Amino acid sequence: MKIKLLSFKINNPKNLNLIFGQAHFIKTVEDIHETLVSSVPGIKFGLAFSEASGDCLVRTSGNDETLIKLASENLLKISSGHTFLIFLENAFPINILPQIKNLSEVCNIYCATSNPVEVILAETKQGRGVLGVIDGFRPKGIEGKKEKEDRFNLIRNFGYKLTAK
Repeated sequence: MKIKLLSFKINNPKNLNLIFGQAHFIKTVEDIHETLVSSVPGIKFGLAFSEASGDCLVRTSGNDETLIKLASENLLKISSGHTFLIFLENAFPINILPQIKNLSEVCNIYCATSNPVEVILAETKQGRGVLGVIDGFRPKGIEGKKEKEDRFNLIRNFGYKLTAK
C-alpha cells in the first residue's frame, strides 16, 4: 500500500479562533451547534463536518454565513472523513472546549487556536486521515521576568483572572 503525506494550511484570513477535531456520527453537526449557542451568549460561528460514509458530504451549520463558508471550504480541501472545523467570533475556545469534548460523538480535538494551522495528512487509495497538526510557530526562547509579567497581565486583560488591587 502506498501512502502519500500531505500538508494543508487552514485558510484563516482574520486569525479567528478555530477548533479542529474528529467525531464519528452525522449527529455531530446538530450537537455541536446546540452546544455552542447554549454555552456563550452572542457567539458567532461556522461549523463544518466531513462525513466518512453514505453521501460523504461536508455538512454545515452555524449562525454566520461567512464563517460557515470558511469552515466548509477548508474542510472540503482537507478531505478527511469524520473531521470537524469550527470558526469562532465573540468567544474563545476555552469557553466551549469542555462542552465540546463531552459530546458523545467527539473523539479527538487536534487543536483550538487562532495561530496559523497546518494539517498533516496521510492519503491512501481509500481516502485521507489526519496525522496531526502544526499549531503556530517554534519557540524562540524561554520567558524572562518581563515576559512573565506580560503573560500575567494579558490573562487578566482577557478577564480570566481577578485583578489584584
